[in-house]
Amino acid sequence: MNHVLIVDDEAEIRESLEGILREEGYLVTTCATASEALELIRDADYDVVLLDIWLPDRDGLETLGEIRRMESPGVPEVVIVSGHGTIEAAVRATKLGAYDFLEKPLSLERTLIVIGNAMRARQMRADNAEFARQLSAKGNVTGQSVAMKALRQQIQLMAPTNGRVLIFGESGTGKELIGRAMHAASLRKDRPFIELNCAAIPEDYIESELFGYRHGAVPGGPPEKRGTFERADGGTLFLDEVGDMSLKTQAKVLRALDEQRFLPVGASHPVHVDVRVIAATNKDLEEEIARGNFREDLFYRLNVIPFYVPPLRDRKEDIPLLVKEFLDEFGPRYGRPRLEMTEEALNALRQYHWPGNVRELRNLVERVLILNPKVHRIEKKHLPMLVYRGPKLTESGRINTKTDEFSTLVEAREAYEREFILKKLDEVHGNVSRAAEGLGLERSHLYRKMKALGVNMKE
Repeated sequence: MNHVLIVDDEAEIRESLEGILREEGYLVTTCATASEALELIRDADYDVVLLDIWLPDRDGLETLGEIRRMESPGVPEVVIVSGHGTIEAAVRATKLGAYDFLEKPLSLERTLIVIGNAMRARQMRADNAEFARQLSAKGNVTGQSVAMKALRQQIQLMAPTNGRVLIFGESGTGKELIGRAMHAASLRKDRPFIELNCAAIPEDYIESELFGYRHGAVPGGPPEKRGTFERADGGTLFLDEVGDMSLKTQAKVLRALDEQRFLPVGASHPVHVDVRVIAATNKDLEEEIARGNFREDLFYRLNVIPFYVPPLRDRKEDIPLLVKEFLDEFGPRYGRPRLEMTEEALNALRQYHWPGNVRELRNLVERVLILNPKVHRIEKKHLPMLVYRGPKLTESGRINTKTDEFSTLVEAREAYEREFILKKLDEVHGNVSRAAEGLGLERSHLYRKMKALGVNMKE
């Protein structure tokens, strides 16, 4: 439902327009002053504003200027209404950003045509902003490992279809990147790519995030909200961490997938959409089904085309390419466009086990640049301690526990504790208080533990 705001100090005009527009299916809000209109626009999402040029507290064209200066894709289109229309006023209004100009007494036919055109113009502006944002985000699937080459081939083969996709992989492996690459290579590439992290939305709000609501169904919120399914109409909806949805929400998503329609919260009529769903999870959904945490029927609806993104430790030959990509990304941002990493440093990165996968590598590269502002050649000594003090990988790719170095369980435990404390200290840049908080210890207890384990702060 499209939302119109009528701003006019004449109650009769407000009531008349409101009645007509409601009959045409619009959601309508009215007010009599400029200050009230600006407050409403800041608090809610309007598609079109019918703005009278003469208002009791402020000039309508001045108000128009304030609306246009909000500079957001969500800013409504403004149609200026005047009882004393002149060519000069119309030209001025257009220069200030008005979509159109209507003269009183209003022609019902022309008013409805102008509002309909303004609605389409606003939607086009919002779509263009979304496309620009997507183009600015990198969508390259980087890597020359066998696994990544196969993944790119799979994307090119499956992307042009409308089959639903379920992407499996550990956290930080780049599942969203795969989803974006699928969308960019699909027949829907000119329509929106909308993402929703199911784990990040509280259970009480995820239904309204997915399906939206109408008529102020959410207390304290705007009168209406378009959900992610509706905003993704014609395009792709990426549901990240889909395994974290409650069973109640899963049932509603299942029905929306089957029927390609849903009922927003508080609405009386369903909304029909054409959406391709790409889902991602770091959980074993078959195991979650066995535990009763995930619907088997939803799993089969989503798992039409399964993708698996391997962890970084299983494709360490891709690390140099990823490092170069991140250096090219962050270098110009921090005023150092020409950056490189030595082979010794790259070898240290290859030996690390990367529990946080590609996300951890990206964060590490940015961190090294921030902590070494004058360095243009990154050496091993510039890397954080966790890389060459943490667990290393064996030739088979497993974590090397080096159990042959310890003769007793006490020695092995102390070695592990020492490495773990060093890692926590490194994460907080040597701040013992913050490290103690992260370890769940008293500060004095941590100092004693460090002394007993021979942990030197200079390490």
